[in-house]
Amino acid sequence: MRIRATVAAVSGALALSALAVPAALAGDHSVPNLNKPTSGAEVFGTAAAPGASKAAAATAADASEPVISKVVVNGGKDIVLGTTAKKTISVSVTASHPSGVVDAYADLWHGTNPNSPDTIDGAILPNEEAATCTKVNATTSTCKLTFTIDPRYDLYKNALAGTWHVSGAALAGSGDMAWNDFFGTARVQRLSKLTVNAAPEPVKKGGTITVTGKLSRANWEDHAYHGYATQPVKLQFRKKTSSTYTTIKTIKSSSVGNLKTTVKASVDGYWRYSFAGTSTTPAVTTAGDFVDVK
Repeated sequence: MRIRATVAAVSGALALSALAVPAALAGDHSVPNLNKPTSGAEVFGTAAAPGASKAAAATAADASEPVISKVVVNGGKDIVLGTTAKKTISVSVTASHPSGVVDAYADLWHGTNPNSPDTIDGAILPNEEAATCTKVNATTSTCKLTFTIDPRYDLYKNALAGTWHVSGAALAGSGDMAWNDFFGTARVQRLSKLTVNAAPEPVKKGGTITVTGKLSRANWEDHAYHGYATQPVKLQFRKKTSSTYTTIKTIKSSSVGNLKTTVKASVDGYWRYSFAGTSTTPAVTTAGDFVDVK
């Protein structure tokens, strides 16, 4: 993660931000850098980027900010992380300007006010010093950046699961810049796991089948998986001769995430559990567990 320009004014902001880190976290190397840029000057510098030409600003039309039309994070999908594995995602910024677009920037941040460091508790910055821009036409480009997210570093507390803000910025060939700390949002979620076991196997027709399982999710604070309590989970069944699952009932996970219910055996088929997900935790469905009914 890098901030792509060094500006004298930034030094003071970084110092203030460092002072704003909670005392309990001071000196803790597991806490990420929460300093995010808040202006185009910090990212692109005060001069135009390579390839930008001030001569292009000769017309009044050029003397305006680029228009950012779209910022797409992770292909529009939620960002889901477990306890250890890093994940690299891409973010694309599409922008237009009469002089063309030569660079772009984006970041993800969690908090309330980007200009107040003590209100930011999460920041994910791009890997590259500059975006890779592809021209759509003479005035419009789509620029790509990548981000590598480490749950052991960037996601140091469970409260970071949920909605993050997305900043978007663009640099025109004329040197004009656009910046928006609230261009959009993206969801960062704690990876979920779900198990199922239907028993006994085989079972007599009319007998009782006990279906057990567990719903758990990543804990970013201790890097383990813990049960997800009191969540609605669907028990579903598919006949051996069918390709479609039907919901039989909905039960709630226990205080430690365990699942248990009983059903009557009627025909051969597959039993599974399905969890619809929440804003902080993605949906997950088990494979079917086959039970032979005699």
